[in-house]
This record gives sequence, C-alpha cells and structure tokens, in this order.
Amino acid sequence: MDLLNEMSDAFVMLIRVGVVLRIIYCFIKMGASEEESVMFKKRARNAGIFYILAESIWQIKDLVLSYY
Repeated sequence: MDLLNEMSDAFVMLIRVGVVLRIIYCFIKMGASEEESVMFKKRARNAGIFYILAESIWQIKDLVLSYY
C-alpha cells in the first residue's frame, strides 16, 4: 500500500511540474511570436484547465478513500 501511495504522490507531482512547465513554455512562445500568441494563449489556458481537473480528480479520490 505504501508503494501505491508513493506512486500516486509522484504522479501528482509530475502533473503539477508538467503543467507549470507547459504554461511557462506557452508564455515564452507568446512573447517571441506575436502572430501565434492567440494559439499559445489558448494552449496555456487549456493546460490550466487540465490542472484544475486533475487536482479535482485526486481530491475526489482522496475523499472517497477516506470515506470508505
């Protein structure tokens, strides 16, 4: 059970780091290219939405496991 908890914690950390790096990359690309800024702004927004959904899923999982 400890291995499963460690793996889930590592997976959550990987999601957090990945989303932050993706948003930073999109901001850098927005500053470099004015004509593609709309596309990268949408990609950064989608990465933020993914992060919110991923965190919500993990919180719901924790609530369900603590309830049962």
